Parts: sequence; structure tokens; C-alpha cells
Amino acid sequence: MAQLYFRYGAMNSGKSIEILKVAHNYEEQEKSVLIFTPAVDDRDESGYISSRIGLRRKAISIHEDTDLFEIVQHHEGPISCVLIDEVQFLDHAQIMQLTRIVDELDIPVMGFGLKNDFRNELFEGSRYMLLYADKIEEMKTICWFCERKATMNLRVDANNRPLYTGEQIVIGGNDTYYPVCRKCHKNPPLQS
Repeated sequence: MAQLYFRYGAMNSGKSIEILKVAHNYEEQEKSVLIFTPAVDDRDESGYISSRIGLRRKAISIHEDTDLFEIVQHHEGPISCVLIDEVQFLDHAQIMQLTRIVDELDIPVMGFGLKNDFRNELFEGSRYMLLYADKIEEMKTICWFCERKATMNLRVDANNRPLYTGEQIVIGGNDTYYPVCRKCHKNPPLQS
């Protein structure tokens, strides 16, 4: 029986490497997967999943008008699993399409992404994944500044000063975000 999985974690918790590993495991057994990533994530190049350790793979780009259910339903050949990177950037309608893939096509869907933004607010996609996922798993990493578990993402400006207001979505890596614990999110020990 297929299920909808949400695997979330702070920045640097290994989400992208995990999705690449899951895809490899399926394909090593000659099972087909479809891998998607939001087009807005262009850190490396739009339409690619890239891990910080250097692994990279082409994926189907998700745009605002992309109907994931239609793509999966009309795909030629059997699909063993659907994998979504950066699932937090999907909207409510697209999360509902993922539920239809599971419920109507009986194909498991695994979404990987952030739960909360730099203001500690839920992303739209994360909110609906938390509501509709059959299984939810936290991927853990440690705070950039101390030994606690990182549960938040701290955004910094070009001068390495913390930011707590601004656009929810700003694509960036270690130059823009730090995985942090709640204490260090409130009072980060940053040096300019």
C-alpha cells in the first residue's frame, strides 16, 4: 500500500543526498523512479538536485502550473516511487496532487524539504505535507554554532548579520543560511 512520506530537516541535514540515495537504491533493483524539483531552486541549475558533497542529478522541474498527478499518470511504463526535492516550495494544489498519486495510482511519494523558513514560519508546501503525509520523519543535523540539534534556519545578509524579516523564499547556501538551534536563532554568535 503506497504512502505519502515527508522527510524534513534544517539546512545541511542531508535531504538532497538522501533523495539521491533513495533513487539509486530503487534503480539498482531496476525499479523506475520519477524525481522532481521546484524550478525556483536554481542554486546549482534549475532542474537539478545537487548535494553539498558534490553529487548531482537531473530532475523534472516543477513550475507554478505543473500538474504532478498528470505527469505521473501519463508517464510511459511503471513507476515504483515518486521523489520530490525541496517540497516546501510546492503549493497546496500540488501537495493535493501528491496525495492523488498515492491514493489513486498507488505509487509511494517521498517529499524532502525544509519545515520552516528563516522566520520560523511554515512554508506552504511543508504545512500541507505535515497535514496530509502518512509518515513524517525529521532528518537531524547539529547547530552551526553549538552542539544542540538544529531545528531552524538562520538567514544572514552579505555582512553576516542575522535577518528576521524579508521575502520568505531567497535561494541560497552556506553563504545565506545556517542551520541553528532555537537559542542560537534568537542570539547567534556571528562575527562580521
